[in-house]
Amino acid sequence: HATKGLRGSREVVLAAVRQDASALSHASEELRADRTVALAAVEGRGFHLADTAAILREDREVVLAAVQKSGDALASAAEELRADRSVVLAAVEQDGLALAHAAPALRADRDVVRAALRRDALALEFASDVLRSDRGLALEAVQLNNHAA
Repeated sequence: HATKGLRGSREVVLAAVRQDASALSHASEELRADRTVALAAVEGRGFHLADTAAILREDREVVLAAVQKSGDALASAAEELRADRSVVLAAVEQDGLALAHAAPALRADRDVVRAALRRDALALEFASDVLRSDRGLALEAVQLNNHAA
């Protein structure tokens, strides 16, 4: 582990995060809120969005970079971004099961659910009740993966 002084050095933390995104978890609070440091971490491994400052989990660019690497990072995104159609589409196109973290309105959006099903047919479990009971959509899911039924 780095000394307190090194954990607060932007240059050291940025180099460390570029080498290993998990280094963000050892950074000072101030550097966890640094947009450049956060982007370097989530571009390496999206799930490190959870290690960034809350304010950056509201930053569309940071969240989009994270979900493009790890769709499940959507779980750490601010509520507003879990309701952003393009952010959710990027997440489910990377990991269909990220649909579980989408806002209810998007879990009821046929196109978003279809995108999730193309990645992982088991995502049907996280679709709205109406879409889960849609025979055509259920059939598509079964055709993609016989475990979805």
